[in-house]
Amino acid sequence: MSSIKGIIFDYGGTIDTDGIHWGELIWSEYQAAGVDIDRQTYRDAYVHGERSLAKNPIIEPTDTFRTLLCKKMKLHFEYLRDTMPGKDFGKEKEEEVVQRCYGRVLATLERTRAIVKELATHYPIVLVTNFYGNMPVVLKEFALDGIFKEIVESSVVGLRKPDPALFALGVKSLGFNPDEIVVIGDSYSKDIYPASSLGCRTIWIKKICWAKEAVTPGYGPTETVDALEKVPQIIGKLQ
Repeated sequence: MSSIKGIIFDYGGTIDTDGIHWGELIWSEYQAAGVDIDRQTYRDAYVHGERSLAKNPIIEPTDTFRTLLCKKMKLHFEYLRDTMPGKDFGKEKEEEVVQRCYGRVLATLERTRAIVKELATHYPIVLVTNFYGNMPVVLKEFALDGIFKEIVESSVVGLRKPDPALFALGVKSLGFNPDEIVVIGDSYSKDIYPASSLGCRTIWIKKICWAKEAVTPGYGPTETVDALEKVPQIIGKLQ
């Protein structure tokens, strides 16, 4: 087996939340803010928001992550007001959820940023992400700019995970054989399986998932961890 020469990172759910699916993180902050809905209603609002963002040019290339969160929560709360008119979903609750989620990201990045930066001193790193066209702005906002050799962003290149072609672009950018590259992500279906299908080695950061993901025999993760801080040691083992 070849040694590891390059790294491909997912962003959302991996670097910014350290293995917590964004749907689960937002749900926990709904609860903390006292938003009075059941889990299924929340899931419906979350799916509505994600589909709206994917289908419509709501996020601008110049939007910061805070702006993105504001737009996302606006979609959520508009859905809740439309479907549950008898309940009070005031603007203050919407703003509180935004603030709580943003605070969680800032706190997480205090830990994960240093790990990614340290890895970047030893390996070229490429970012492969399903995002909205504003990834460079978000990276600068969180002091992650200048770390990645290339940013392969779904809305920019016209491909979207779980299409392996998105990861193939990352592999091409690194210029190494797939088995010389380790892909790090929080989703089996969107990160681990497509990267494995290309022949890359994979590290699954599995902490709090949105749904149970069945592993396809022969395409499982090379390693599974519950925190990004364990990744450097795992990469060392793969050498």
